[in-house]
Amino acid sequence: MRCGYFDAGVCHSCTLLAQPYPEQVDAQQRHVRTVLGDPAGVTWLPTVTSAEAGFRNKAKMVVAGTVDAPTLGILDAHGHGVDLQGCPLYPPAVSAALPPLAAFVTRAGLVPYDVPTRRGELKHVLVTGSPDGELLVRFVLRSTEALARIRKHLPSLQAALPSLVVASVNVQPAHAAVLEGDREILLTERGTLRMRVNGLDLHLRPRSFFQTNTDVAAALYRQAVAWADEAEVASAWDLYCGVGGFALHLARPGRTVVGVETSAEAVASAEQTAHDAGLPGTRFLAGDATAFALAAHDVPDLVVVNPPRRGLGEPLSRWLEGSGVPRVLYSSCHSGSLARDLAHMPSLRLVRAQVLDMFPHTGHHEVLTLLERR
Repeated sequence: MRCGYFDAGVCHSCTLLAQPYPEQVDAQQRHVRTVLGDPAGVTWLPTVTSAEAGFRNKAKMVVAGTVDAPTLGILDAHGHGVDLQGCPLYPPAVSAALPPLAAFVTRAGLVPYDVPTRRGELKHVLVTGSPDGELLVRFVLRSTEALARIRKHLPSLQAALPSLVVASVNVQPAHAAVLEGDREILLTERGTLRMRVNGLDLHLRPRSFFQTNTDVAAALYRQAVAWADEAEVASAWDLYCGVGGFALHLARPGRTVVGVETSAEAVASAEQTAHDAGLPGTRFLAGDATAFALAAHDVPDLVVVNPPRRGLGEPLSRWLEGSGVPRVLYSSCHSGSLARDLAHMPSLRLVRAQVLDMFPHTGHHEVLTLLERR
């Protein structure tokens, strides 16, 4: 992939862009195997590769500059805006949305937040694109001061972007490196973006997490299902289930699946997908994954865990070790935290693994592992 911003030295977010993509992929798997100690007896599946461009379904654009000349992109070392509207990482629907959104900033009089002076209102514009080309757009503001103007001018934005189906305002008043706040104000009649993955319409609400790379996420879910079906599991938990990606793919007649997630919005999304798809035997709970596991009286045939970057942590890892659960599917975005968690689970042997290049041109990765009790 060629990028003019990288070549000009104004953006180096894709830290490995100068390295040929096949070399990136090979280095990624070597790195993961080394961090995990390259244990004997593990079957390593071929790395799932990604398209080199147009793969990111979500654009997290920092808004800077002025009302009349806003920038959508990143900040430089001095806190000034660097416009990246032509970034090649985004699919066509997302890329095409950025110029109309910049024009909307001007039309609605949304003053970009200036980090050095701590003045202004609009901090970020977050754009998520579905495989069908529909868009979810969020405006992250310091306050609700501009809310009325956004509502007034929203029809003109919808006319310019017919693919815009969900829009919201998020209020994040703190001067801190925090992307979003706790308050979300829905602006459209429709409240969810349908992410079609492997024939399932996963419903995504504004504050729900979804994998950055839709095609690689689809491969991740397919592999998890293949391992679960091969083992003929009759019951499964999906801890840190998000909008239910793993749980909903695992759903089968005769198999019970429970998903647990702290975000009530994500749980509502998963429940909506299960209802619309008529998936039997699925149940979703809003709560802490570790607390759920520690309070359980029985264990399933399979536990799926997909924790944040920090990993499971010692309490849940040690619970899995002592629980007697026969199999664990651990999907990790950080091999270092995965290795730390595995050290607390010596009775669960790593038997299969696969690296998935969810984030090309960076040192980040996803790795799916199958653990079986010794």
